[in-house]
Amino acid sequence: MVMNEVLLALVAGVAVGVIFSLLRLPLPAPPVLSAVMGVVGIYLGGELYQWALQQWFTK
Repeated sequence: MVMNEVLLALVAGVAVGVIFSLLRLPLPAPPVLSAVMGVVGIYLGGELYQWALQQWFTK
């Protein structure tokens, strides 16, 4: 299941890259390191929220 999501995301990203290149538009993506750190931050924030809920509100 997870692999299907990863492959679909990759295919969608490639398709968007091709379309933007064909239209001679700048690619709609931030620099690589900034993009990766943004995704990691979003993931960590979500995990921190779930952890905080379990620690303080489920006892």
